[in-house]
Amino acid sequence: MPASEAANAANRFRHTSVLLDGAVDTLVHQPDGVYLDGTFGRGGHSRVILSRLSEAGRLIALDRDPQAVAAAAEIDDPRFTMVQRDFARLADVAREQSVHGKLAGILLDVGVSSPQLDDPERGFSFMRNGPLDMRMDPTQGESAAQFLARASEADIAQVFKTYGEERFAKRLARAVVTRRREQPFTHTVDLAEVLKAAHPAWEKGRHPATKAFQGLRIYLNGELEQLDAALEAALDALAPGGHLVVISFHSLEDRRVKRFIRHHVRGDTDLPRGVPIRDDQLNRRLEALGKGQRPTEEEVAENPRARSAVMRAARKRA
Repeated sequence: MPASEAANAANRFRHTSVLLDGAVDTLVHQPDGVYLDGTFGRGGHSRVILSRLSEAGRLIALDRDPQAVAAAAEIDDPRFTMVQRDFARLADVAREQSVHGKLAGILLDVGVSSPQLDDPERGFSFMRNGPLDMRMDPTQGESAAQFLARASEADIAQVFKTYGEERFAKRLARAVVTRRREQPFTHTVDLAEVLKAAHPAWEKGRHPATKAFQGLRIYLNGELEQLDAALEAALDALAPGGHLVVISFHSLEDRRVKRFIRHHVRGDTDLPRGVPIRDDQLNRRLEALGKGQRPTEEEVAENPRARSAVMRAARKRA
C-alpha cells in the first residue's frame, strides 16, 4: 500500500488505548530513560509516554502494520523513533538503536487493534464484509483465504481448537471444507455465515464465528510465538531495574505472560531435590509489580473491547 493510502487508512478509524494511564504509570519510572513501545497501534500509549518524559528521555516504537507506521508520522518529536518491525525482534531494534540492555521500560499491548478490526479491508472482523485477509502486515505471509483454500480439514480444526479454543472445531472445519468444494472463501461475512450455520451451541451475546476467527488470526500472524519471543527478548533488552508491562486480551496470551513472569520471579526452582544452593544462586531475574490489573468500569464503558484486558508488570532485578 502506498504511503499516502496507508496514512489515510490510519486516520479513518478511531482507537482508544486500553489501560492507558495505568500502563504508562507503571512503565515510566525514569523520566530521562529510554523506553520501547512494542505495539504502536495508533500511538495512544506512545503519546502519553512522551508526555511523561523529560527532554533527555527517548521513546522507540515498533509495529509491523504499515498503517500504524503511517500514523506514527504525525508525531513530530525528536525524542521519538518509529521502526516497522514486529515486537518479537525488539532485541534487534534495541541493538540497532544502541540501547540493548539499557531500556528503562518496555510496553507490549498484545493482539489486534480496534482500527484493524474496524477496517473491512483488513479482513479481521466477521461483522464487516471485506477481503478475507487477517494479516497484520498484508505484505507478509499467507492470508486467511489462502490458508482455508489449501489446508486440510484436520489442520483447520486444529487452528480453530488450539488458537480459538473452539469446542466444535471439527464440526466447523468440516463445514468449511464442504463449502469450499463448491466455491472458495474470499470474504469475511461469507465465512462467518458458514460458521454460524454450522455452530450447534451459540453463546449469548457472542457471534458463533468469534472463536474461529480469533483462531485464524492468531495462527496466521504467529501471535503466540511472537509473544513468547518478545518476552524473552525483553528480559535481556531491559536495563537492571527496567519495567516490563504487558497488556493481553485473552487467556491464551495472559497465561503465557503470567507463566513467564512467575518463572523468572521464582528462578531456577527445577533443580534436583537435595542440591544445596543459596538463594542468590537461583537466577531470579524479575520482581512482580503487583497482580494483574483490569480496566475500570469507565474504561470498559468507553471501549467495550477492553473488558477482557489484563495488564501484568514486572521489574528486572539488578
